[in-house]
Amino acid sequence: MTMSTDPSAALEDFLAAVREHFAASAHRTSDTDARVEAAYMALADAFELYEDALYKEYGEVTPFELFDDVEDERDDDADDSEEDDEDTDDEDADDYDEDDDYLDDSEDDSSR
Repeated sequence: MTMSTDPSAALEDFLAAVREHFAASAHRTSDTDARVEAAYMALADAFELYEDALYKEYGEVTPFELFDDVEDERDDDADDSEEDDEDTDDEDADDYDEDDDYLDDSEDDSSR
């Protein structure tokens, strides 16, 4: 299968990769079938080439994301969230002010 930067040719390559992945999946021999794995990778590559060609030629993208890309984004978001939590904990500790205790005590005194 020849990969092309022409959107029409890239589309045909992508569709051929979809068909090959389907055939490999339909005739899977085991959970680790090398043919399915190879077809999966070829499909992902063909998709990226098609989307790149489509974008370069027409400024258009597809509504799809590759599974690995989505997982990478989730991992990045989780890492960012953990860093934010650490920052928040540090900021909360810095926000403590002994005067807050004094204000709380004086408020209690004024209500008496």
